[in-house]
Amino acid sequence: MAIEMRLDLKLAQKLVMTPQLQQAIKLLQLSRLEMSQIVYQEMMENPVLEDASLETDQDDSDAGLKSDDQAEAERTEGEDGPTVDLFDLKWDNYIDGNGDYSDDARYFPEDDEKPSYEQTLSSAVGLSEHLEWQLMLVAGTDLEKKLGQVIIGNIDDDGYLRDTTVEEIAEMAGASVKQAEAALKIVQDLDPPGVAARDLRECLLIQARQLGLGGTIVEEIIADHLDDLEKKKYSGIIKALKVSIKDVQLAAKAIEALEPKPGRPFTVSEVQYIVPDVFVVKKDGEYVILLNDDGMPRLRINPFYKNLMRRGSDEGTKDYIESKLRSAQWLIKSIEQRNKTIYRTAESIVLRQREFLDKGIDYLKPMILRDVAEDIGMHESTVSRVTTNKYVHTPQGIYELKYFFSGSIASTQGDDLSSITVRNFIQKAISEEDPQNPLNDRHIVNILKSRNIDIARRTVAKYRGELKIPPASVRKKPY
Repeated sequence: MAIEMRLDLKLAQKLVMTPQLQQAIKLLQLSRLEMSQIVYQEMMENPVLEDASLETDQDDSDAGLKSDDQAEAERTEGEDGPTVDLFDLKWDNYIDGNGDYSDDARYFPEDDEKPSYEQTLSSAVGLSEHLEWQLMLVAGTDLEKKLGQVIIGNIDDDGYLRDTTVEEIAEMAGASVKQAEAALKIVQDLDPPGVAARDLRECLLIQARQLGLGGTIVEEIIADHLDDLEKKKYSGIIKALKVSIKDVQLAAKAIEALEPKPGRPFTVSEVQYIVPDVFVVKKDGEYVILLNDDGMPRLRINPFYKNLMRRGSDEGTKDYIESKLRSAQWLIKSIEQRNKTIYRTAESIVLRQREFLDKGIDYLKPMILRDVAEDIGMHESTVSRVTTNKYVHTPQGIYELKYFFSGSIASTQGDDLSSITVRNFIQKAISEEDPQNPLNDRHIVNILKSRNIDIARRTVAKYRGELKIPPASVRKKPY
């Protein structure tokens, strides 16, 4: 077989992911906070970009600060209006501290002893700090303090010592297992009750004993019959302990009052505020879509650099400015395209969910990504990206755009219902049930049928599980 070299031409279509296209896709899926961070970062790195919304305020505030030299420099007119030739300004006045801003001195007192803003803020005490403060008061020896600190350092946010054994604690502190067990007992006697337990049973036992319930039916149930109590199998407890149903009910009430997660009160959690990307408001009987641009800079190209390019510069400066101009233009176009896509997506959702906006969640229509993709003429993946981490403020509340996409459930009347609406029906029915006679899945199926919703029992069980609602046997309360 002979080996030969050939040159063939082949024509084919191929999608090339240019850096600009990658940037546009990245911006599309960013949340509003992430988007603002990207924009401000670009403004810091690219001198060609500026915030047009600040122009008026800045011009007004700068009017009283212009020196004669600056006023002379601003007399140069460009095609885009008055421009400032930065090279003609006399910056020495400002570098030497002789600029015309002496009146501002009263706002900047020369007191280096004043605390910073961060120093004036108070922070919540965490579980570890709370325990270490107590440990320093009760530990008798340096070894007990050392062991106690190792134990506290391995307690999780729920207040449990789950992932570290007593043997490992002893090894880390250079002590014996017996000494580590004694230190663990010290920590378990600290506040909050039940802290440093290794499982739920030990946590509840510690609390029961601290409440003076040691040696009672409460301690016996926690120690030997906690699983039966959780499953409401009271007959087994009555038979094993030879007590009455009333005694078991009273003990169950006492156990329910205990804290299964001792560290919960000390969990430091920051409130996350949702800022909607879109507002849907009703005006003259029609819904109007408004993009939320509050706090977002309105980007534009700084006219100074346009004029600098026209006047001519050395080759290096010109190449640098051209690259920054291209980058700025692509960013502005990508942001405009992002806003347009969000608007069109929200518009499609509003058209399809008019009844939901008017009447509430019971009237939410089933909808999938393909429905909106066909409306706006884009791919489903684009709709998925643009609805991720985007929120809309509606007359019914604030929802993530993805919330409106759900499967359908058949109705005996012919109109399909959203699976979200069906879940809401299930949750509402269970919230209104009799605690002593809770609804099982079969009862819920019958209730839904009375609402013309045809659904299988296993589907009810699936939705109930997604709502984190336990079965009727667990929800049942004997008192």
